[in-house]
Amino acid sequence: MLDQAHIDSVKARHAAYESARREVITLSGNALAASKRAIFALHRDDVAGAEKLLADAKVGLEAVAAKAKVLPDIASEGSYRAGLEEFVEASLYLQYVRNGKVGAVAGEHIDHDIYLGGLSDLAGEILRRQVRYATERKFDDVKKAHADIEEIVGRLLEMDLGGYLRTKFDQAKNALRKAEEILYETTIRR
Repeated sequence: MLDQAHIDSVKARHAAYESARREVITLSGNALAASKRAIFALHRDDVAGAEKLLADAKVGLEAVAAKAKVLPDIASEGSYRAGLEEFVEASLYLQYVRNGKVGAVAGEHIDHDIYLGGLSDLAGEILRRQVRYATERKFDDVKKAHADIEEIVGRLLEMDLGGYLRTKFDQAKNALRKAEEILYETTIRR
C-alpha cells in the first residue's frame, strides 16, 4: 500500500532534522548560558569577561544559523530563539555599560520579536544596576538609570505588543515601577 521509497525518504529527512535539532538545542543552550554569564560579568563591571562570553555565544549561534541554511525550519526552534534573545539582551547591556546607549545587535535571525524581548529584559538589568548605584549613594546614576528604564518602557508603549512580547513589556513596566520606588526612596532619604 505505501510507497516504500517515499516513506524511506521521509524517514531519512526526519532523522536528519531530529539530529540537527538536538545539536541546535545544545548549541543554543550553551549560547544562552554564556550570555547569562556575560550579564552577570557586567554586573561586576567585568567588561572584558563579558565580551569573551558574548564572543563564545556568537560562535554557537552562528553555527546554528549555518545549519538553518540547510534546514530552514531550524531557525524557528524555541531553544535557538531563546538563545538569540538572551544574546541580544546581553549585547544591549554591554552597549549600555560601555557608553550608556543601545542600538542594533547584528546577527542572523535576530528579528523584531527577539530584539524587543531583549530590550524589554534590559530594563531589569538596568534596575539591578540602579540598586547598586543606590547602595553606593551614586544619586545621579540612580536618576539616570530610572530615566533610561522609563525611556525603554516609553518606546515599547508606542507599540501594540501582544502575546509573549506583552508579557515581556509587563516585566519592563514592573522594572520601571521598582525604579521609581528606588528613586523616590533615595530622594527622600538624602
